[in-house]
Amino acid sequence: MKTRIKELRARENLTQVELAKKVSVRRETIVFLENGKYNPSLKLAYDISKVFNMGIEEVFILDNS
Repeated sequence: MKTRIKELRARENLTQVELAKKVSVRRETIVFLENGKYNPSLKLAYDISKVFNMGIEEVFILDNS
């Protein structure tokens, strides 16, 4: 799964630590998400999307390749 988290964090001037605190996960989870190494739970995907005021499908992109 691809994400726009890194791009959106940069736009909002948020560090990985700050985003992690906002959604109650460890920084490493954000690193794994940004690198496409972790598929989030629906709740986590929702919480991250809410931070950026976007829909889940705008932040997380299914990689069908």
